[in-house]
Amino acid sequence: MVLGLGLFTFGYADGASYLGNDPATCANCHVMQENHDSWLKSSHGKVATCNDCHTPPGTVAKYVSKAQNGFFHSLAFTTQRFPDEIQIKKRNLEVTESACLKCHKDVVTGIQATRSHDQKISCVECHRTVGHR
Repeated sequence: MVLGLGLFTFGYADGASYLGNDPATCANCHVMQENHDSWLKSSHGKVATCNDCHTPPGTVAKYVSKAQNGFFHSLAFTTQRFPDEIQIKKRNLEVTESACLKCHKDVVTGIQATRSHDQKISCVECHRTVGHR
């Protein structure tokens, strides 16, 4: 029964579309439309997709992350328990921070060199609106 309900929900929600890399899929939820629109206008909209910044590297890690996020997003929307403005969770923030450091390593290396070894840099803390909104 649970498997049948899961398969029905996956089909009804067009779950297969989330397996790809098309950023328009991320805007299927009305709360993401503003983020998608602003990403299209940003510099990142020309060089990166949502998955580049919001999923970890590696095929298995990417799809595990997508499955976890998909489950919790679906649960939030089904129960109507989500904030009007999306809040990034700690795990997803760590994935995004890692993506920043990977793509911008040439710039970040110089910045990190000016800090003590135990001081961690948060790209998103200062650059919260980069990428979208």
